[in-house]
Amino acid sequence: MDRKTTAAQRFAAKVNPRGPLPLIRGVLGPCHLWTGSTNEQGYGHFWANGRTVKAHRYAYEQAHGPIPDGLEVDHRCRRRACVAPDHLDAVTHRVNILRSTNHVAARARVTHCPAGHPYDAANTYRAPNGTRKCRACKNAQTRAARAAKRAPQLAPVEPIHPRTTDHTLERAA
Repeated sequence: MDRKTTAAQRFAAKVNPRGPLPLIRGVLGPCHLWTGSTNEQGYGHFWANGRTVKAHRYAYEQAHGPIPDGLEVDHRCRRRACVAPDHLDAVTHRVNILRSTNHVAARARVTHCPAGHPYDAANTYRAPNGTRKCRACKNAQTRAARAAKRAPQLAPVEPIHPRTTDHTLERAA
C-alpha cells in the first residue's frame, strides 16, 4: 500500500463487512470480520499511531471516542474477530464476564439453589473455595447429620418386664 494512506484506510482494507449474522438476539446486522493478523486468542491486532492496538478497540474508539477508564470493550455478538462498531460496547469487566457463555457466567446467573431456595444476602454464604452455598440447605444437612449421630443413643430401650409374682407363696402365707 501507499505510505500516504491513513490508519483508518489501512484498517478498512482489513475488514470484511459481509460477515455472518450474529446468533445473539438483539445484535443487528452482519459481523464485520477482521481479516488481518490475530493473536492466539483470536483478537485482531493492528498497527496505529506507532503502536500495536487491538482491532476491536480501535474500531470502538473510531466510532464512539475513547474508551472510558475502568471499562473494556465487549463483543455483543460473541465473535472475537468482529469489529462492527454496533456490536461493541464499553462495559465493566464483571458485565463482560457475565455476558459470556463460560462456566463462571453460567454459575453467576443461577439465582436459586437446587432445592429452590434463593441465593440472596440472608441465605447465601461463601465456602472456603469461593463458591456460593445455600444456608437453608446447609442447616438442614447439619440437622440431619446430628440427628443421625444421636439416633443410636436415643434408640428405644426394651421395657423392663415386671417380675411375675409367685401365687403359690402368697397362698401359703
